Amino acid sequence: MTSISSETRPFPAADLGTLVVMAWSGEQPDGDMPYLLAYSLGDGANGPEGSAAAVEQLLKANGLPLGDEVVDATRQPSFPVRLLVESGQAVVSMTQLNAQCPVPPEWLAAVGERGYAYFLFTTRPWPEAEPGKPVEPEALAAFAGDAETLNSAAHALVPARSLRA
Repeated sequence: MTSISSETRPFPAADLGTLVVMAWSGEQPDGDMPYLLAYSLGDGANGPEGSAAAVEQLLKANGLPLGDEVVDATRQPSFPVRLLVESGQAVVSMTQLNAQCPVPPEWLAAVGERGYAYFLFTTRPWPEAEPGKPVEPEALAAFAGDAETLNSAAHALVPARSLRA
């Protein structure tokens, strides 16, 4: 007889590989939108496929569905993804992960105006993007706007908080 355990499998953090978060803003009909893109370089213990699977597991554990549905966390006070904006940095926190990135002044202005950022966390690795090196706008647009990236990502509007009252 075979039995299936209902225990939660430990999160394979080593499989994530190098995670990168980057910020930019883009024009929308109702003003600039602050975006945060999170992705793995695919250099985890089990290669790109393992990194993609680990990111997917992380997203599901945090209630973030993959696909084109945009979760409006501005209406969900107990949403497990948090965004702290302080001292020119964006810090994204969720169960089993904290990540931060520097943000440009136009991103700060857009998030200050809207009160939230559009968070896109894709399971699709982007090994060509090197951490600490600038990404050309064309390369960012090609990756972030690609259907494969968008369909294999979680999308959420996450309220921005700061340490100041």
